[in-house]
Amino acid sequence: QVQLVESGGGLVQPGGSLRLSCAASGIIFSISNMAWYRQAPGKQRELVASITWGNARNYADSVKGRFTISRDNAKNTVDLQMNSLKPEDTAVYYCNSRLRLTTRDNWGQGTQVTVSS
Repeated sequence: QVQLVESGGGLVQPGGSLRLSCAASGIIFSISNMAWYRQAPGKQRELVASITWGNARNYADSVKGRFTISRDNAKNTVDLQMNSLKPEDTAVYYCNSRLRLTTRDNWGQGTQVTVSS
């Protein structure tokens, strides 16, 4: 019964901020690698940010310096703080988990982020 539930999406003006949160259950969170992906209309799904079970972080070049991924193993949550949002950040954002040393992905249902004036 794996469940990843995203929250925090919405409509924001360019330059604004949003904080996305993903609540995980049914997984061994502490040894799972977590990530945020996004998919814009007509575009491929892309990796936005990832954080390993050991807390190593990686970001897409397009969001470096603006987005921050973090995890709280006590709460089984992974967050994505998004600052200085741009219209090109508009997409459905998906939470992803992968157990260490495996290749099977789990996905949330996604949350819409729209950056527009």
